[in-house]
Amino acid sequence: MTSTDDHAAGITKVAELMSDSKLCMFTTIGRDGHLLSRPMALQETEFDGDLWFFARNGSRKVEDIRADDSVNVAFQSGTAWVSLSGTAEIVVDDVAKKKDLWNRAAAAWFDNGPESTEVVLIKVHAEGAEYWSAPGSKVSTLIAYAKSRITGEKPDVGSNDTVDL
Repeated sequence: MTSTDDHAAGITKVAELMSDSKLCMFTTIGRDGHLLSRPMALQETEFDGDLWFFARNGSRKVEDIRADDSVNVAFQSGTAWVSLSGTAEIVVDDVAKKKDLWNRAAAAWFDNGPESTEVVLIKVHAEGAEYWSAPGSKVSTLIAYAKSRITGEKPDVGSNDTVDL
């Protein structure tokens, strides 16, 4: 397999593991240097290395990104976890993209629609990801842990890998 194939397979695996997650923890570096995480709704688009979120212009997360664009986005779904790191940009003037991504969930948070300058998009350019994927269900993972306690062997809790994006 070539490195191009490895890269494509990595993106596919990360996209697959994130596909069931509608919410994530979005972490920024606060202006005081502390990490701040908050739940955010990922906008549904095909994952190509970029993630999209709606936010309120002037909100703390938007101001954090304007001061330091380093971010982390963490997903959990079933027995899979993804931690994605990258840089974020605030997209204010792309009304067409806001309309394209607009949905009922966004409308519940923003009264004035996608045309409003109150509504901005956060575009995360993914640079790398790490994922953990356990085979089977949560119950089978717990059984693997219990078995390891009895046998003294390490549990088979799935795969872990990093992906350069």
